[in-house]
Amino acid sequence: MSIRHSLLALLQGQPRYGYELRSEFEERTGAAWPLNIGQVYTTLDRLERDGLVSKDGDDGGGHVVYSITDAGVAEVDAWFEDAVERGNPPRNEIAIKLALAVTLPDVDPSAVIQSQREVSLRALQDYTQARKAASAGQRPADTAWLLVLDSLIFQAEAEVRWLDLCEARMVQAQGRNHSN
Repeated sequence: MSIRHSLLALLQGQPRYGYELRSEFEERTGAAWPLNIGQVYTTLDRLERDGLVSKDGDDGGGHVVYSITDAGVAEVDAWFEDAVERGNPPRNEIAIKLALAVTLPDVDPSAVIQSQREVSLRALQDYTQARKAASAGQRPADTAWLLVLDSLIFQAEAEVRWLDLCEARMVQAQGRNHSN
């Protein structure tokens, strides 16, 4: 996830200080990916160094206000125009855990699958309930949160289907091992 580009995009609306950017990011994404305020200010420092934002003084309350530069606008415009590359997939802890579980003698991969399925189904239920709640009184600001929820729902559904496939493969592998 590009915090850099997200902060630039938020600055296109109006100049803001770090805590405002963090709050606005979390509001628009439903806090699905909470930001550490230190990360926000470190990123703002780098953006300033790179000439993509500038400091506009403070807001009178001691907060340094940042605004986007023309170079920053061009950077965020390019980010929105370019598709997200699917090169190196991010590490998937569940896949790593299962890959190791099936190769270690003292681990029951079926128990790992079942435990994860329970967590994944609970998450799917929670996301689905949150989506129903957000849809009930949908305001324009809810659209961003609904998009995030849809993504999380699809990911959880895919994870449950993948776990079902893993379980079927385990059964299939056990059948081969017993016939040998």
